[in-house]
Amino acid sequence: MLEGLSPTALGFFGSLIAGLMTAVGALPVLAGRIPGRATRDMALGFAAGVMLAASFFSLIIPALDAAEISYGAGAIPAAITCVSILIGMAAVHGMNETLPHEHFKLGREGPEAASLRRVWLFIIAITIHNFPEGLAVGVGFGAHGLEGGMPLAIGIGLQNAPEGLAVAVALLGEGYGKRRAWGIAALTGMVEPIGGLIGAGVIVLAQPLLPWGLAFAAGAMLYVISHEIIPETHRSGHQNKATLGLAVGLVVMLFLDVWLA
Repeated sequence: MLEGLSPTALGFFGSLIAGLMTAVGALPVLAGRIPGRATRDMALGFAAGVMLAASFFSLIIPALDAAEISYGAGAIPAAITCVSILIGMAAVHGMNETLPHEHFKLGREGPEAASLRRVWLFIIAITIHNFPEGLAVGVGFGAHGLEGGMPLAIGIGLQNAPEGLAVAVALLGEGYGKRRAWGIAALTGMVEPIGGLIGAGVIVLAQPLLPWGLAFAAGAMLYVISHEIIPETHRSGHQNKATLGLAVGLVVMLFLDVWLA
């Protein structure tokens, strides 16, 4: 059934399933079983490792290969990939600086938005975080169909689970009830199919943009890893466990990418 879908449809449904994993990951809050901070930091480290491996093995290397097909071996494919990575990082940085949002530990960032309720500031922050992930999944499906998108969808889905739990637990700490915290955490993953649809659609309609799109998605994810996830996992003194989680996530994603592709 999946083989009969267009790359654009695959990008949408693949990123939708990955986004729904935030709701699955947040389920423990409904049961009242919340892991300790060290476990949550290790899980977020795992998410960072998955994203790091996906950025290089599922996006950057295919971007170099795609650019070489059009421009041949040499400096041009490398330059296109490098520039696209920096553009992707700059795009997420621009959203981070422009949109009002709030981190769970650092507080409010971006321009003042006193009229926005606190919960929507949190949602905007997670939207900034999750959109590049959906974009990456969509680009993977749009570029190479099931073979290119499936490892990314599985990897992003795996790392969305601990992120969903982290969001729900943080909202509990802000005084929200269990059901509301779970609902908001689940909602944050729904931006991913939007990114997936955009990513797949652009690549399908404009194949020459393939290397640019792949590397752009990688740069966006790398910014999120460095600016959001790793600092969060190191803030409470559990950096050793977070690094262990990152190592495990990286090799798991590497294995999935080689096995499934």
